[in-house]
Parts: sequence; C-alpha cells; structure tokens
Amino acid sequence: MKLKPIIATLSCALLIQAASAQTKLKTGVWRGALSTKSGNEIPFNFDVKDTAGKQQLAIINGVERFKVTDVATVGDSVFIHMPLFNSEFKLKLDGDKLTGNWIKHLASQDVLTPFAATPNTTWRFLKAPEKPAFNIGGRWSAIIGEGDGADTTVGEFKQVGSKLTGTFLTTTGDYRYLEGIVAGDKLFLSCFDGGHAYTFTATIKDDKTLTGGKFYAGYSGLQSWAAVKDANAKLPDAYSLTALKPGFKKIDFTFKDIEGKTVSLQDNRYKNKVVIVQILGSWCPNCMDETAYMVNYYKKYQPKGVEVVGLAYERSSDFAKSQKALQQVKTRFNVPYELLITGYTSDKAETSKSLPMLSKVVGFPTTIIIDKSGDVRKIHTGFSGPGTGEYYKEFINEFEKLTDDLLAEAPQAAKGSF
Repeated sequence: MKLKPIIATLSCALLIQAASAQTKLKTGVWRGALSTKSGNEIPFNFDVKDTAGKQQLAIINGVERFKVTDVATVGDSVFIHMPLFNSEFKLKLDGDKLTGNWIKHLASQDVLTPFAATPNTTWRFLKAPEKPAFNIGGRWSAIIGEGDGADTTVGEFKQVGSKLTGTFLTTTGDYRYLEGIVAGDKLFLSCFDGGHAYTFTATIKDDKTLTGGKFYAGYSGLQSWAAVKDANAKLPDAYSLTALKPGFKKIDFTFKDIEGKTVSLQDNRYKNKVVIVQILGSWCPNCMDETAYMVNYYKKYQPKGVEVVGLAYERSSDFAKSQKALQQVKTRFNVPYELLITGYTSDKAETSKSLPMLSKVVGFPTTIIIDKSGDVRKIHTGFSGPGTGEYYKEFINEFEKLTDDLLAEAPQAAKGSF
C-alpha cells in the first residue's frame, strides 16, 4: 500500500482547508477607519454575516444598513466591491485585523485611502467617552467652508445620552446618515457608504454654539465649519434654484438607453403623460436615495398616467463605462423605468449643454416635472433623503400632491404654473 501519496494528498487538503478557514472574516460588528491625508480618521462600523455559505456585510450609518454582498477572499487577501459608486476595498487579513486601501475609481485616476479594521468592536469614535456636557439635539444653522466656497446648511441632530445622529441639509441634497457621539464638549460624526466618506468634529461652546469645526471628506478634503442653534433655520426653496430660459416652456432630448436603443422625450410612451425627468449620476449618493424613492413612486403612479425617465451624467463620457455603472444602479434598485446615458459628464457646465433650455444646473439630483401637455411646470434641485427625517416626509407629501394635481388636469387645460 502506497502511504506517501495518500499522506501528501491529505496534507494538501488540510492546508487548503486551513487557508480557507484563515481567510474567513469573523462574524459580528467590526470597526473600520479610513486614514485621511491630514492623519485623521473617518471611522464606521460594519456587520459581517454568513449567508447561504457566503460572507456579506452591512455598513452601519445610523438606522441605515447598507448591504454589500460582493466579498471575496483569496489566500490572505480580501476584496470588497461596493455595489454602487465605483469603489472597492483591497485588503490583507493579518490575524483578525484587516489592512489595505479603499480605492475610489474616478474618470482619469484612482484615489487610494488607507484603511484598517478590527472585529468585535462596536464603538466608533471613543471606547469610553466622557459624559456629554451638553445636549445639542435640534435644528442648527451651519456654515461649512469659508469665503466664496462657504455653504450655508441646516443641521438636524438627535442626541440620546452620548449617542448623536443626524445630518446636514444643503441646497443640493443632504449628507445622508451621520452617526457619532458627544463626549464632554466635543462633537464627533461620520458616515461611509462607498460614495460619501465624512467625519465632522467640533467644540461645543454652549448648547447654542458649535465652534472650531473640521469637516474631513475622503482622503484629502478638509474644511472648517461652525453652527448656531436656530429652530427657524431653513434653506432656499428647492423649486426656485433652476428654471427654463426665457421663451421656453418645454424641454426635449434624445439619448441612448443602457442597451444602446435611442429614446426621445417625443416617444409615444411619454405623450399625454405627467413626466418626471431625473438628472442623476451613479456616483451621487443623493441621486441613489432619490432613485430608491422614485422606484416606489413609479409603481404607485405609473398606472395613473405618470412616466419617469432618468438622464445619467457620469464621471466619464465613455459609453461602456457609463453603461456598466448604470447597470449596477438598475440592478441594485430594480429600476423599472428608462435610464438613459447622455454622453455628457457630471461637470455642471457640461450637463447644462445637454439641456440648453435650462438656465443652469445647480446640482445633482435635479428633477424636472412636466405636465400632460409637455410643459415644464416645476424644477426641483437636490433631494432630502430618508436620513433627513421630517424633511423627507414633507418632500414626499408635497411631491405627490403636485403629481395628483397634474394628473387631475386635462392636457389642454394644463397651463400656467403652481
């Protein structure tokens, strides 16, 4: 009997099994942290689970659980491909610890941000935070940045004990689900979703004043910020920021869909319908929040005479790259309406060229509401997503009331404006 080949085969099998076991991520909650150029962290937590023989994770941001199913291990290497925003992690598992880079693929370059993660770690900023000196829950008027680049925003925070959640609303959208703590007189907030990677810090001077704020975005972004408590803080009307140029009542476009088929606003599908036109990009987290809403909106209103069409403006004008990115969006949200590849980039001047009837495009997303006669009735800039709480509910109520009013009109009567 030849024992050596059998022993060799068994040894090889045991080594393969051991390597496989070694590269499996520990289940449970991890703490991950991106290291910025300035040496500060953008921390977040994620939950690793075994599902149907495969590992997947959910990134935790406040109440959001952002599911990531494309997790692969080869030897001691771990590859995590984000389902949206064209980014991924390339990591090494050393014992229990993960180290490597978060890679964000831009149009002409890749941006690498160092990353490390440890298992069995549920805290985000501080393991044993100091007792909060203040409760900063409520509405704030916040200015992010300085000089001509300063952005006036509205902060909405909820504090329970030392735990802090909330977001900042801007004219072009919101900062989605922020989560962190108040420790002594210090504020810490962060979020990560594969597109956004943010940390906010500040000193709480008193229960009405936040000073010395630092806002870290991605690998190299760094701005100052400050805020004062203001229950009446509000943004400009989102319907007032973009309009048609004088002399125009309608828009028109012809672009290709994901399969390469030509689609026009003049197609029969859109005739005598209330039409919602989304100006979006697969790279834009606020656009993805709007798309998630629009999918349910479409299911509710398409049988009543509403059509939705998305116009995509990607980081690259390359059709194949845009096609791949949009297919991920379509699959992720199971989008039932047309998504069109414009061939124009996300540069706002480029976007404006594609729709010359518009005075300008201020930000992504921008939503154009067209009545049954084909006239543009309103243009909404930005999107207050579910992370904004009551603002999100108010938007839905207002938007769906507008839809109901337009559906009630006869095509020939749809004149004037709201």
